Amino acid sequence: MAFSATGSPLMSLKSEGRITTPDNKICNFLQPFRLIQPQPRNYSSLQCRSNSKNSISSVVNAQAITVEQAAPQVTSKTEAPVVIVTGASRGIGKAISLALGKAGCKVLVNYARSSKEAEEVCKEIEACGGQALSFGGDVSKEADVEAMIKTAVDAWGTVDVLINNAGITRDGLLMRMTTKQWQEVIDLNLTGVYLCTQAAAKIMMKKKKGKIINIASVVGLVGNFGQANYSAAKAGVIGLTKTVAKEYASRNINVNAVAPGFIASDMTAKLGDDIEKKILGQVPLGRYGQPEEVAGLVEFLAINPAANYITGQVLTIDGGMVM
Repeated sequence: MAFSATGSPLMSLKSEGRITTPDNKICNFLQPFRLIQPQPRNYSSLQCRSNSKNSISSVVNAQAITVEQAAPQVTSKTEAPVVIVTGASRGIGKAISLALGKAGCKVLVNYARSSKEAEEVCKEIEACGGQALSFGGDVSKEADVEAMIKTAVDAWGTVDVLINNAGITRDGLLMRMTTKQWQEVIDLNLTGVYLCTQAAAKIMMKKKKGKIINIASVVGLVGNFGQANYSAAKAGVIGLTKTVAKEYASRNINVNAVAPGFIASDMTAKLGDDIEKKILGQVPLGRYGQPEEVAGLVEFLAINPAANYITGQVLTIDGGMVM
């Protein structure tokens, strides 16, 4: 069993109830974390218990206010959150970028080599009325990270949300693993998260607000045969997430990790029936997760005010594989 660079495993024999963002933007959210607004039927019982016309009138007014607040509109006076997504040209990173872009965020789409794919992601966001720009850079290099943050600030004035998603795999048994294989994975998957977090947090600290979501993996929790480097890096990301959450909580910066399990990808589509059966046999829900499902969880943590009291947590999204 092996895991993709974005954290999904592969087989290779291997306080008023308002649903708005902190800047008053109203957002829609993907499943499985869809926020359900109170429906009129929730108030019907209150009407039945009172014969007072004033009480009924108050309930009707409350319903009208709720509907108005829930309307998916973004006024011209609100500023859309500025989001940086690393490793965003494909897979989970692409799904996250599209979800946040379609929700009204301004998205910087980072990529290392896939410039064409990154541009396509930007075009798709823009086609939905959003704003996006691409940035080519290696997040394991401090100079590239600083340039990426500067690009976002120059374009949109700030950074509100950072999604650390970029990653690679260099699988092999520990007895045969080279130092180069080890270091490449640690540099990008762990040091890259450290560099991006440190740089973005400087911006967030000044305004005492921000969200950082790190894409880890279930292998960071349970390990995986042939992935000592990848497992170590993802376990490191989890430890880093908890420490940074504690250090920056006083500055109103939320830091959480999402740990995907088996997520559908181009690679899983090429697996044979026997291998797929073996993979899905480990998943109680009996299927692969979809990148859009991971994106829905990330979107919830990133811009839903209901997630404002969540920090320092590792949320697995793995069909029940690790429980």
